[in-house]
Amino acid sequence: MNVRKVVRRTLLGLAIVVVLAVTALFWVIGPLRYDQRQEGNLTIGSSAPDVSLYALDGRTRVKLSDEIGAKPVVIIFGSYT
Repeated sequence: MNVRKVVRRTLLGLAIVVVLAVTALFWVIGPLRYDQRQEGNLTIGSSAPDVSLYALDGRTRVKLSDEIGAKPVVIIFGSYT
């Protein structure tokens, strides 16, 4: 057999395996979605969810309810520049 034919058949077989693997991956996990937001049920005047975040040292966990108590919370996401 010619070496070129063997190389071509091997590359074709490898390409088929890759296409089948990618197809199987999309079949299992579904299409990639970058926007995964969900509609919440918070309204004006409702209590803030009790979340815990890392402190500035990167190790200590701080609960929101421990820091603010019953004070109102305003969270702003954005740039100030």
